[in-house]
Amino acid sequence: MGLKAPHKMGAASSAAAIGPGSEPSASVSMALRQARTGGVAPDDLIHEQILGRIDPAQAVQMSPADLLTRVGQLVAEIANERRLLLNQQEQQAIAGEIVDDMVGHGPLEPLLNDSSVSDILVNGPNQVYVERKGKLVLTDVRFRNDAHVLRLAQRIASSVGRRVDQSSPMLDARLADGSRVNVVIPPLSLRGPCISIRKFSRSFIGFAKMVTFKSVSPELSRALEIAARCRLNILISGGTGSGKTTLLNALSGLIDPGERIVTIEDTAELQLQQPHVVQLESRPPNVEGDGLVTQRDLLRNSLRMRPDRIIVGEVRGPEAFDMMQAMNTGHNGSMSTVHANSARDALTRLENMVLMADLNLPSRAVRGQIVSALDLIVQITRMRDGIRRVTEVTEVVGLEEDTITLAPLFTYKYSGENPDGTLRGIFEASGIRPGFLPKIEYYGLGQAFLDSIGQRTGGA
Repeated sequence: MGLKAPHKMGAASSAAAIGPGSEPSASVSMALRQARTGGVAPDDLIHEQILGRIDPAQAVQMSPADLLTRVGQLVAEIANERRLLLNQQEQQAIAGEIVDDMVGHGPLEPLLNDSSVSDILVNGPNQVYVERKGKLVLTDVRFRNDAHVLRLAQRIASSVGRRVDQSSPMLDARLADGSRVNVVIPPLSLRGPCISIRKFSRSFIGFAKMVTFKSVSPELSRALEIAARCRLNILISGGTGSGKTTLLNALSGLIDPGERIVTIEDTAELQLQQPHVVQLESRPPNVEGDGLVTQRDLLRNSLRMRPDRIIVGEVRGPEAFDMMQAMNTGHNGSMSTVHANSARDALTRLENMVLMADLNLPSRAVRGQIVSALDLIVQITRMRDGIRRVTEVTEVVGLEEDTITLAPLFTYKYSGENPDGTLRGIFEASGIRPGFLPKIEYYGLGQAFLDSIGQRTGGA
C-alpha cells in the first residue's frame, strides 16, 4: 500500500482535523484565531467590539464585579459571533484585561496588586520591568501599542487634574494608593511613552521591621528612635530608590501624637501615623502658565500655621534656605531628605541649594546656618544585594574656619558575602559622646542613647 500524497488544509479543515474532543495546540489555536479575525489579534478585536457596546458612563457607575460579569458575557457573545476558538479561561482573562483597561490601570493592574513589587518601569509598549527585593526583573507584561500606553498615562493625569500630551510631555503625579508616578512621552521619549511607578508599602514599616530586614541593627534602631523622640533636626541622605522616604516615615512614626505636624511635598508620599497632620503639596503651573505654587511658597506659609514640626519630603532647590530658617526658629524636630552619596556630599548639596535662593550670603554664613540647624545626618544606601541599609549616622558638630566638622556615630562595615548572595557586615558604633546630648538628656533619654552608641558611664 503506497503513501497518500500530502495536501494543504485551510483554517476550516484544520479545525475539523483537530476533532471535537481534542484540544488544539497553542500555535494551531493562534493560527485559527488569526484566520477568523483577518490577522487581527482576537483580544484586540474583542476589545474594540466591547468598547462599542458598553457606555463608558454606565461602566463607571457599575461595581467592578458587575462590570466583569457583563464584559464576560459580551466576550462570550463576540467569540461565538466571530467563531473564535477561545476556551473559558481565555475568555475570562480577556474580560479581566478589558475591565482593567476601562476602570483600572490596564496591563499594570496585576503588578500594582502584587505586594512583592516595589517599582514598575514601562519602557514603551513591549518592555515592562519590575523591582523585587531590590533587583530589576523583566516581565512578560505587554501593551498593545504606544496609544495603549498613552491612554493609561492620560487617565492617570486626568485623575489628579493634570494633563500629559505633546505640549506637556512630562508628568509627576500619584495614584489613589499614594504610589508615585512619572510619565515621559514622545517627542522627549524616543521609544514610546515611558511610565515609572514607585509603589509604597500598604503596611507601615517601622524600625522593628527594618531590623528584621537587616536595614539597621537593634542598637542603631534605638539610637534613631531616641533622636526622633527628642526633637533633633534630622536630614536623611541617599540615592534614588535607596529608601529615604521609608526611613523618614519610620522616624516620623515616633513623634508625639500631641504635636502638630505640617508636611510639604512635591508629590504626597509620606504616611504619617499621627492624628494632627496637615499635608501640603506643591502645584505646577496650568495651561496658561499661571498658578504655580512651589515648595518654598508652602514652607513660608507653613510658618504661619503654628507647626510643632515641619517635614519636607525632599529639599531640591531654594526652599533649603527656608527649611534651615525654620529649624533655627523654634521648630525643633523637623526632618527632610536630600539626594546625596554621603553625609559630606549632603552638606555640599544643601549649601548649593541655599545659594540658589539668591540671597547673596557669604559661604561661611550659609555654613553657619546649616551647622546651627542640623543635628544629625543619616545616610541610607541600596546595596548590591538589593537590601537598603543605613550606612552612616553622622553628627553635625560645628564650624572650624570654613569647614563643617562631622563626627560619625554609626558606620556600616562590609565584611563579606553570604552563600545566599546577601552582604555580611556590622553596624559599628563609634562610642563618641555627641554634642547634642544635653537635648536628649532634657527628655530623660541621655543614658539610653549613650548605651545605644556603645558609650558607658562610670556607674553603668
